[in-house]
Amino acid sequence: MSLSIRPLHPLFAAEVTGVDCRHPLDPDTVAAIERAMDEYAVLVFPGQQITDAEQIAFTRHFGELEHYNTPGHIRKREEQRLGPGIADFSNLDKTGALMSTEDRVWFFKLADRLWHSDSSFRPVPAKYSLLSGRVIPSWGGNTEFADMRAAYDALDERTKAEIADLVCEHSLIYSREAIGFSQLTTEEIEAFRPVRQPLVRTHPVTGRKSLFLASHAGGIVGWPVPEARMFLRDLTEHATQREFVYSHQWRPFDLVMWDNRTTMHRARRFDPREIRDARRTTLAGDGPLIAPAGAA
Repeated sequence: MSLSIRPLHPLFAAEVTGVDCRHPLDPDTVAAIERAMDEYAVLVFPGQQITDAEQIAFTRHFGELEHYNTPGHIRKREEQRLGPGIADFSNLDKTGALMSTEDRVWFFKLADRLWHSDSSFRPVPAKYSLLSGRVIPSWGGNTEFADMRAAYDALDERTKAEIADLVCEHSLIYSREAIGFSQLTTEEIEAFRPVRQPLVRTHPVTGRKSLFLASHAGGIVGWPVPEARMFLRDLTEHATQREFVYSHQWRPFDLVMWDNRTTMHRARRFDPREIRDARRTTLAGDGPLIAPAGAA
């Protein structure tokens, strides 16, 4: 069966069939998927009953896995349910039981329901993310995606000129504070120190510009904080208008792949008394978007 692509939205997102993600891909198939990612930014591979090892192997067709010594979460390694290379986006604890809605980790995870781009809070933000839906709740739990290329294109010329060279500060501290989660340890605050990212990105293949926004963005360099946050909120409201958004309704064993360079996404509410088991692999970006302070 040959690879087939069916658009899911007028602007972006498509369903891909004819690919078995459990097995090695030939170079032509990898190239076809990469071209589709450049065009659609979000790809849905239905019916992929994939293991963690197979998901990691499929992800590595498109680059290197993201590796960091500093955490992007507050759950220690010994408390984690899954092995290295794959992130747990479930509501399950280490034993596989439902996580308490009073658990500190549950509160921290709730911020994933804010619009964001994966790892924008890291010096090198992520390239692709791949999320496998293993167990799906009966209600809710959609993942919504916003096309940041189309959102940029729709801005007026004055705003495009204003934002062309702006630099934002991103941190998990900002996104967690936005939902009232501020009980971070000294070690966590140190790990989540703000990093700088441009507000406008240019895709390295297509040359299209896009907004680089996230709930992790809490300031604009050189701007007063209240003015910066109000402006970023206005831009986010613009970028997440319904015409720019695709909402994915999960089916068991969907594998969804998206480009963090050109999209934002957010999780939606579901019944916490039901299991939602979703597992993510993440590809490292190509390098810092802004040279670190003091670099030559």
